[in-house]
Amino acid sequence: MELKRAFGLALKQLRSERNLSQEDFSDISSRTYLSTLERGLKSPTLDKVDELASVLEVHPLTLLVGGYLLKDSPIALDELFRRIRAELPSQMK
Repeated sequence: MELKRAFGLALKQLRSERNLSQEDFSDISSRTYLSTLERGLKSPTLDKVDELASVLEVHPLTLLVGGYLLKDSPIALDELFRRIRAELPSQMK
């Protein structure tokens, strides 16, 4: 799956799981922009990912990991975390 589409689907799933409407994001984004993200038509900036995560009350990595899990399906979460741990420089661990 294309990354923009996978990120959008992860965003939509997290939003739906938390019973939030697109209008609940109105302080940080228009409903139209959120819709284009969820449909995979645009990619957010890192600052926007941080703002979206704040409204969802999740860590920004939750959004990114969710997108990559959908993109790289059928990768398992534990496998992805193992890879990230191995790739991070030792001073970041």
